[in-house]
Amino acid sequence: MFDLDRWREIFQSISKNKLRSALSGFTVAFAILLFTLLFGIGNGLQNTFKNEFAKDAMNSIYIWSNNTTIAYKGNQIGRRIQFKNDDFTYIKENFGDKIQTISPRIQRSENVVYKDEKDNYAVRGVYPEYYVLESAEVTEGRFLNYRDIQERGKVVVIGRMVEKDLFGQLSAFGKQINIGGIMYKVIGIFSDPGGDSDERYIYTPFSTMQRMYGNNDYVDEFGITYNPDLSIDEAIAFSSELHRELKKRHNVSPNDQRGIGLDNYATNNKEVSGMMFGLSILILVIGFGTLIAGVVGISNIMVYIVKERTKELGIRKAVGATPRMIVAMIMQEAVFITAISGYAGLLLGIGILEIAGPSLEKYFILNPSVSQPVVIGATLTLVCAGLIAGYLPAKKAAKIKPVVALNSD
Repeated sequence: MFDLDRWREIFQSISKNKLRSALSGFTVAFAILLFTLLFGIGNGLQNTFKNEFAKDAMNSIYIWSNNTTIAYKGNQIGRRIQFKNDDFTYIKENFGDKIQTISPRIQRSENVVYKDEKDNYAVRGVYPEYYVLESAEVTEGRFLNYRDIQERGKVVVIGRMVEKDLFGQLSAFGKQINIGGIMYKVIGIFSDPGGDSDERYIYTPFSTMQRMYGNNDYVDEFGITYNPDLSIDEAIAFSSELHRELKKRHNVSPNDQRGIGLDNYATNNKEVSGMMFGLSILILVIGFGTLIAGVVGISNIMVYIVKERTKELGIRKAVGATPRMIVAMIMQEAVFITAISGYAGLLLGIGILEIAGPSLEKYFILNPSVSQPVVIGATLTLVCAGLIAGYLPAKKAAKIKPVVALNSD
């Protein structure tokens, strides 16, 4: 493999037959280039799906009340369904084994002021468990706890963008802000994988929100994370049962889709997982189809190359070259051209993905790239293809008698 004379012969052969070598290399480079681009774009689409669902916990369920659209049990169309604290207790008592966390929620839009800075933000009254639902990360201070709930504390946890808007480069931790004419103390700042929009929320204790905004026991929405031990199908069945029981509890028609709304991420995950699996299979088939086309192309070229060099091989055999030496030389040349061309195509493909990546985001392709295992697998496939492509015609050529080879056209 490291015979210097053989390498000289290979480079001489390549230099004397530049067009032949270029065509061989182009076939392989083009195949691996398409393969890389296809896998990169496929991964970009998968990243988009993953990023979309990174905003909240993957096992989230949200339930909210609305106006009915179907008359039922003597109740008129348009009746407003209102959740209360006893619904919270009912859900925990009857479905506790299937629930990981649960939090009621109230949300209002309020004018928030700090010194000369002010803006409108969505203020959410929640329980400490809501932290899990949002997949948020506290970067300074802490999130709400049950002592805040019990004491109805006038405290808030604000998003990173709220801090940036109102405080600029200063830390908001420990400061007082005015929300709807009431002063609250900032006890924490959080970041959220959902991005800037999810970092413009303000969280305050649920009990404080109930007292400040109506002094009642009303609930707008429930956020739940289901037990991770449940399969996707079991999680879907659980949410369907919960939805059905809440409709019975509030006299909402089973066919009314608006009276009580529900969004189970398990359903979305199942659909997206199916789409991603189908997309992966499609890209795999197309990608390997492209590679196979490249293998066929290099094989055809190698057959032509060996046929073209019949006289040369005859001379080599006449001066003492063994069949094994001829096979080794042709295979080594095939592998060398295949590996170099494949690597060039790979680098070109990665370069195109790097350059085009930012502009592809508007087409919902986020961070297109190829993983290391795929790169290694494609490279090994090409090398093996080069071995096969060189071996078969080389073995056939090595059996030709020198006299016959020298007399061939």
